[in-house]
Amino acid sequence: MLSRVRRYWYGRAFRTGEFAPLFATPPKDERIALDFETTSLDPEQAEIVSIGAVRIQGNRLLTGEALAIKVQPPASLTSQSVVIHGLRHQDLQQGMELEAALRLLLDYIGPRELVGYHIAYDLRILNLACQKLWGLTLPQRGIEVSQLYHDHLYRRYPDAAIDLHLSAICRHLALPALPAHDALADATTAALIYLRLTCGSPLTYPKV
Repeated sequence: MLSRVRRYWYGRAFRTGEFAPLFATPPKDERIALDFETTSLDPEQAEIVSIGAVRIQGNRLLTGEALAIKVQPPASLTSQSVVIHGLRHQDLQQGMELEAALRLLLDYIGPRELVGYHIAYDLRILNLACQKLWGLTLPQRGIEVSQLYHDHLYRRYPDAAIDLHLSAICRHLALPALPAHDALADATTAALIYLRLTCGSPLTYPKV
């Protein structure tokens, strides 16, 4: 019910036109795992340098349809942020303009729910950019995979100290170690965690 209200409220100004599909009823068996690489950890200051997104359909990860987009270098790109994501000005010269990249991303997302590791940050980044460009706010709240992982373990081991670092989660779930601070790799990792937790067998507590 609350999801429908959010979709109605945020979509009331976009009932027609290119953004109308974002506010339709989402498919029950599909999600989009999302990740951004940005110039800052402060969402109010951060600018997008790359986008990774991959669709989850049932118990499958549709990697052949994934999005991996580089964005033209923003003014705030500095050596400090390059150290984190490794994307230099010269690496982004052939990137897309931000507005075109976001249109492509929104078309890919459609009305689907979003999944990620620290997804609240990515949603904040996306909404700030969409608000600036089009006055648009997405209705999704986001599904946080570290919270899913915590809840799965806590139900069985309420007294355990649960490590929510991404690398620790992946080790416990026996997932492959993909490159860190790569937007598509991080989105794929979040998608694999989601599938493991929602489609796999019950978790046991990791041995120390």
